[in-house]
Amino acid sequence: MTQIKVSQLPDLAGPAAWNTILADTAAYPALAGNTTADFVVVGAGFAGLSAARRLQQLQPTARVVVLDAGRIATGSAGRNSGFMIDLPHELTSEDYAGAGDDRTLIALNRQAIGFAEAAVTDYQIDSNFFDPAGKVNGAASARAEAHNDSYAAHLATLGEASERLDSQSMRDLTGSNHYRSGLYTPGTVMLQPAGYIRGLAKGLTRNGVTIHEGSAVTALSRQGTAWRVQTPNGQISTARVILTVNGHLESFGFEAGRLMQVFLYAVMTPELDADTQRRLGGRSRWGITPSDPMGTTVRRIDAGQGGNRIITRTCATLAPDRTVGQGHVARAARVMQRKFDARFPQLAGMQMEHAWAGHLCLTREGVSVMRQLDDGLFAGCVQNGLGTTRGTLTGIGAAELACGETSAITQHFTGEFRPRRLPPAPLQRLGGNAFLRLKEWQARAE
Repeated sequence: MTQIKVSQLPDLAGPAAWNTILADTAAYPALAGNTTADFVVVGAGFAGLSAARRLQQLQPTARVVVLDAGRIATGSAGRNSGFMIDLPHELTSEDYAGAGDDRTLIALNRQAIGFAEAAVTDYQIDSNFFDPAGKVNGAASARAEAHNDSYAAHLATLGEASERLDSQSMRDLTGSNHYRSGLYTPGTVMLQPAGYIRGLAKGLTRNGVTIHEGSAVTALSRQGTAWRVQTPNGQISTARVILTVNGHLESFGFEAGRLMQVFLYAVMTPELDADTQRRLGGRSRWGITPSDPMGTTVRRIDAGQGGNRIITRTCATLAPDRTVGQGHVARAARVMQRKFDARFPQLAGMQMEHAWAGHLCLTREGVSVMRQLDDGLFAGCVQNGLGTTRGTLTGIGAAELACGETSAITQHFTGEFRPRRLPPAPLQRLGGNAFLRLKEWQARAE
């Protein structure tokens, strides 16, 4: 008999603002009592809901149950910046260029985007929540421009298009004089991540998937061919379980000491009134990632995505215990206020309405954990800071593994090496955070 006791549940500081700015939606009921299912998916983010959709495609008559510890779109799925990126985007590199087979990953990333686009059509998700607008790598210094030059050259070797934007073009786009130049790439989809996830959940339930919110999995046990999935108020007996819990895979006892648990922070303005929008200038929707991965991501959204607002994201904390507090959010919010004021002096001093933390999980080699863990137990985890795209892929792949299917996705991820072991947690915390502060300082203009 296999028994797994879950050591820790998700606990994220601050609101999931992308979800907060949308209209309230009815809750899905918590699991109560005993029931059965053909598949149980643990986690209702990009990976979990993509897994559920793929299961329905492969086995339309199967009973699929999705369990989430909180509300839909209030976890990490409602806390990211909403970039669904097709091109290499390696966060541990200087310029995002990957070290592996980039053409393979680009093809897989585009498969994930196509999968999401089909879901938008099938489930009639608001097209404002899935905008194929592309993105810009912004550069505010000569060092950053050199990173963009290097990345553009790398893309050219792959046959991928990019377009240089001068300072005037950047000003016309953003209303800001901060950027010296930019590098536009057309393949990124700009999501309203909470809106997309909520639409995905609604479409799945309409097609027969059962979703339970407020149903944290506290234990798993296996006897014979059946798994028993335990929550505070109920349990499910099933033959196959798919874990889509990203860094909380460690909480289930897998890959302990091999996963980098990283938190990023973001702030969001109040809704900008008409006079403020006139002072700001620029276009009503855009997204900028920093040319240095340790720089600052900025997005502007409009009424179709939850209001005319600006979102700023930067600062990182390595937290091997998988938790940060409000003090971390407050410190990051002060940094982001300075970043906001520097970019938009015409709005300097504007108080942010929301500030929050989001949980990432990385490995030293950038590999994911998408494989069979035990008989009837599968993982679609460890997204390396690319949760919208990588989560979609690993969710699809885990569902295919659970159904005995082989595809380009399963072959790629099951062919990856296991994550390498990391230094002990105290050394990780001290050394890792010192390194992050150094990299943030080096990228301070970005």
